[in-house]
Amino acid sequence: MKVLHSVHPDDFRSYDTSLIRERFLIDNTVQKDEINCVYTHYDRMIVGTAHPVTQTLALENYPNLRADYFLERREIGIINVAGDGVVTADSQTYELKKFDCLYIGKGVKQVTFASKNSADAAVFYILSAPAHMAYPTTFMGINEASKVEAGSVATANLRTINKYIHTEGIKSCQLVMGLTILKPGSIWNTMPAHTHDRRMEAYFYFDLPEGQKIVHYMGKGDESRHIMMNNYDAVVSPPWSIHSGSGTCNYNFIWGMAGENLDYTDMDAISIGDLR
Repeated sequence: MKVLHSVHPDDFRSYDTSLIRERFLIDNTVQKDEINCVYTHYDRMIVGTAHPVTQTLALENYPNLRADYFLERREIGIINVAGDGVVTADSQTYELKKFDCLYIGKGVKQVTFASKNSADAAVFYILSAPAHMAYPTTFMGINEASKVEAGSVATANLRTINKYIHTEGIKSCQLVMGLTILKPGSIWNTMPAHTHDRRMEAYFYFDLPEGQKIVHYMGKGDESRHIMMNNYDAVVSPPWSIHSGSGTCNYNFIWGMAGENLDYTDMDAISIGDLR
């Protein structure tokens, strides 16, 4: 499992494009019949994907976790972003259509992923954080998610924010997770930008057509940088960094956080006029 180490904001100022991509970008994880995960030193968050096409995939333990099984001391959030799939947690089976979410708590020993149709296979996005207690495994469909309508046509950021794992939704130890669906013609997410000093965040971009790009902005608000991203790319955001993006067409993305609290609104806003 690849490991991403923490970066100090003063060091970040000297990074060129290739080093920014090496230290923050998580790409090429969606591979046929594979589970691929990256361990980050940002609140020990693990970011990964499972893409079962012709096989059922088991979430294996990783040596660097020093655990008896993956979820011995962890919790996990899963959102399906493609064809219909099935997740099994200790013999309990859950069917996930596109945009559905499943939370699995600490102590579940066996987790598997499968697709219902290999011609339209599922792609499961995975976030896992350390857990101090066991919350029950919980399924939530897209229609049950708490919804916030945000943005406007005039600012090209009309979108629906779907909150799954949060204080008023699926209970967790420290994981917060949801997805944002942009309306046709809208390309901007998370603008005005913000940081949250008490949490890290990861974005996962999907439903981006071939040949199109996402421009993801990061860094301190007064000294920003960017990464060019593709469909099924993820990026980690340190607590000191903004996290915002725009696309060459509309797309969808999953946001997920871990850290000191579960308060979705705990953020420090940066006005558009102060961005540099």
